Amino acid sequence: MLALLIGGRWLAGTWLGEVFIKGGPVMWPILLVSILALAICLERGIALRQENVIDQDFTAEVRRLSTKGDLELAQKICQDNQSSMARILKAGLTRASHGILEIERAIEAAGAREAAQMEANLRGLGVCANLAPLLGLLGTVTGMINAFNVISQSGTGNPHLVASGIAEALITTATGLIVGIPALALYHYFRGRVDRFIFQMEEESLTFVEDLIKAMERFEQQQRRGAGEV
Repeated sequence: MLALLIGGRWLAGTWLGEVFIKGGPVMWPILLVSILALAICLERGIALRQENVIDQDFTAEVRRLSTKGDLELAQKICQDNQSSMARILKAGLTRASHGILEIERAIEAAGAREAAQMEANLRGLGVCANLAPLLGLLGTVTGMINAFNVISQSGTGNPHLVASGIAEALITTATGLIVGIPALALYHYFRGRVDRFIFQMEEESLTFVEDLIKAMERFEQQQRRGAGEV
């Protein structure tokens, strides 16, 4: 509501404000949808940066430590990193003492949580992308109703009165499309970005598990050799 009041004061007295007023009452919900869509886009743009999801240098260091068998240090590094991949690897490392099966289950569960967090608010952006053109269509209908009401009451002798209803219809239609088209494009952009990140996390997790298996097999072989020498 505060954002709407600020937007209304900013629009007052400008050419854009005059167009907004001519668009009728439906312009207010369209403005609200546009503000919500912009907020979601900014939030997702920050949250879905590469370093916030998969830090390549970090994952390479964790894999190196896992291959060496230094799991405690690898877990500590994961705790200090705030990326999604760090939380997934940390979940696997905390279950390292319970065997490979438990590690895989922990990584799978953590990966599902991170995927759900990356998809957060995208449904809202999709709703905004679909809702804005529909609100524009509603404005079209109300504008045409106003125009026909004027015609039924005053006839066609005063074209200015009829034009106001037609202007309302066209302005709301155009505004709904102006808001909905970019919102829909950004929704699919973020959707594709999330899918790509999920694929990369699956690849990194698989490589991480393979490194752990090799490290554990090497450790078991060393134990057998030590037992044989004794």
